[in-house]
Amino acid sequence: MTSVLPQPAELLDRLLRGRQATPVTHVERVPARPGDPAAWPAWVPEDLRGAFAGRGVGSPWRHQARAADLLHAGENVVIATGTASGKSLAYQLPTLARLLDDPRATVLYLAPTKALAADQLRTLTSLDLPGIRPASYDGDTPREEREWIRQHARFVLTNPDMLHHGILPGHAAWTGFLRRLTYVVIDECHAYRGVFGSHVAHVLRRLRRVAARYGREPVFAFASATVGDPGGTAERLAGVPVTAVTEDGSPSGAVTFALWEPPMLDPSTGLAATSELAGAAKDAAPVRRSALRETADLLADTVAYGVRTLAFVRSRRGAEVVAAMTRRSLDEVAPGLGERVAAYRAGYLREERRVLEQSLLDGSLLGLAATNALELGVDLSGLDAVILAGYPGTLASLWQQAGRAGRSGRESLCVLVARDDPLDTYLVHHPAALFERPVEATVLDPTNPYVLGPQLACAAAELPLTPADLELFGGQVASSAVATLVAQGALRQRPTGWYWTQRGRPDVDLRGSGGGQVAVIESKTGRLLGTVDGASAHFQVHPGAVYLHQGVSYVVDALDLDDAAALVHSEEPDFTTHPRDVTDLSVLSVRSYVDAGPVGLFLGEVEVTSQVVGYQRRRISTGEVIDTRPLDLPERCLRTVAVWWTVSPGALAEAGVAGADVPGALHAAEHAAIGLLPLVATCDRWDIGGLSTAAHPDTDAPTVFVYDGHPGGAGFAERAYAVAAEWLSATRSAIASCGCETGCPSCVQSPKCGNGNSPLAKAEAVRVLDLVLGELAGCA
Repeated sequence: MTSVLPQPAELLDRLLRGRQATPVTHVERVPARPGDPAAWPAWVPEDLRGAFAGRGVGSPWRHQARAADLLHAGENVVIATGTASGKSLAYQLPTLARLLDDPRATVLYLAPTKALAADQLRTLTSLDLPGIRPASYDGDTPREEREWIRQHARFVLTNPDMLHHGILPGHAAWTGFLRRLTYVVIDECHAYRGVFGSHVAHVLRRLRRVAARYGREPVFAFASATVGDPGGTAERLAGVPVTAVTEDGSPSGAVTFALWEPPMLDPSTGLAATSELAGAAKDAAPVRRSALRETADLLADTVAYGVRTLAFVRSRRGAEVVAAMTRRSLDEVAPGLGERVAAYRAGYLREERRVLEQSLLDGSLLGLAATNALELGVDLSGLDAVILAGYPGTLASLWQQAGRAGRSGRESLCVLVARDDPLDTYLVHHPAALFERPVEATVLDPTNPYVLGPQLACAAAELPLTPADLELFGGQVASSAVATLVAQGALRQRPTGWYWTQRGRPDVDLRGSGGGQVAVIESKTGRLLGTVDGASAHFQVHPGAVYLHQGVSYVVDALDLDDAAALVHSEEPDFTTHPRDVTDLSVLSVRSYVDAGPVGLFLGEVEVTSQVVGYQRRRISTGEVIDTRPLDLPERCLRTVAVWWTVSPGALAEAGVAGADVPGALHAAEHAAIGLLPLVATCDRWDIGGLSTAAHPDTDAPTVFVYDGHPGGAGFAERAYAVAAEWLSATRSAIASCGCETGCPSCVQSPKCGNGNSPLAKAEAVRVLDLVLGELAGCA
């Protein structure tokens, strides 16, 4: 192994040795940034300064001091700076100073993951400050400890689910804590997006309402990765005015950032395909080398050079596969070297995670294949290299993961390995979309009636709703939702407000999207492994599906929809499963539209009827399709929000799209548009669906629909409508720049297409999008 670590540029050159053609499409050099220190604020107690000095903090950075000053003065603040920039110190200073100054004050801390809360608890405990009494309160907290925490803890660390299910419904037992509540800390607030984020927004409003009942109006401190409009996002979350602190004063090393596209392979030989083969007949078309295999090779090479490397992989199973392939490759070259590579994912015990983190920091472990369990809240930074197996879905996540690399004063390497996916393909060929585009804003929609109604029911079960409360929950939309609940018999209006009428509490899952919960049960033991929401059950736990629970793979034996149970058995298959569905759609109403002559752009409510009809099995290591198996599941109905565009048949003919090619052209454009929507909205392609048709009965024209996959919508369609030109322009570029002849998974093929990706007309899809973009630009 090399004793002197290569510089990033040299390391990249070594990684490229022996390749027929370079897979690197772009190299970006992100310059180093010096630190900007500040003095300790005068109000910070000497004991607190000394405690942080004991942890190596000589003084705060400029952004930490500014945010702390604002919070100390009573302003709500969001601090949105880079990975390892010390956001925690910014809220720890004012909260701990208040607890030291006022022996009765309390603080509530919310984190999206238990691991993050556990890390914060460890930090607070290590400061060893008198009288702070920090404690974690979550589903794992023993019953005998809960009463002590309610009565005596002053810095309670929990999560939105526990606040929703435990603290707010039982607020009478928390009277003492709530009467003295001074600060509420919302850590990693960019994680609250879509339906989950919309639910959390109302949970925070319920917290404000209950706190006001006890005479408190706490100050909110938000910590976020670098995101677009952090102030606006925080304000939508809590419904309070928020000041954003975004100027990062912490130092960072320079980063060499390479975009890497795996080569096309000849399916008959497994070798890199020649240009002649790449243009061969459709039945002999090459396939792209999988991002997992490419990531494993890169991780093996960096470890062999002695470079401490972290590889981010999107799935837990994928992380295990990358680690196993890397270890195998290293042991073939140097027996025993594979032991210095491990996998890291959610589901490990806290002690196991700590051992892995420490081993990577002290150098006994050189390579780690991790899921985004390491993205949120684990104190691990200063590595030599980071490899991303596919675009993580948002620029916020990309920079948070890339930020794990870089020791003080030393340049680091980051490599983004593109998956066989339209969005990844677009990004590696359009680097400006990564390096020159502002980080996207977090999308959430608290006015979603499928979220607002159940949350108002929860609020009424905690305290009767009053007319003044409705302003807190959205004003007129809240009034309409209350009227619906009254009509349904869930609420009853009395002179003092609206009362919850049922004996039990409302059953509302913050992370679900309706349809109740389906239990996942191990057949042999009867053990409950977990639950999935009813709206996702057909896709996640259909018969034959591979289901992951805490890193262990299970295969579904049966899905009993009447009893809301999926029976599974433990198995480690070498394949993943991908459901395929067929869809019908009806337009219910139009909210907004753009009339661009032969082209129309619309936003509105739709009803989607879908049915999962089968699933593909794909080999994990290569992505190769093993087979497609049929399923017999009932139809499901979804009312949601969609964006759609129509094109007149005459305009299509003038653009060179023959009538016979219209279905394939629209189908290809639909697939690519779904794949590219995460570029402009903080969603995953599995959060959205689509439909295309050469003649839709509700539009009387060739139409492409893209809809939110959640009841009532999650804000993604609205975002797509607002930035349609940017979104469709990127879609057009992704299709046009792909080197395949007739369409492939990198451009217009979809992994969840119920029609087997047929028909598809790649070249004609580009003509359709040129027409749509041209007409929309003409009426802008």
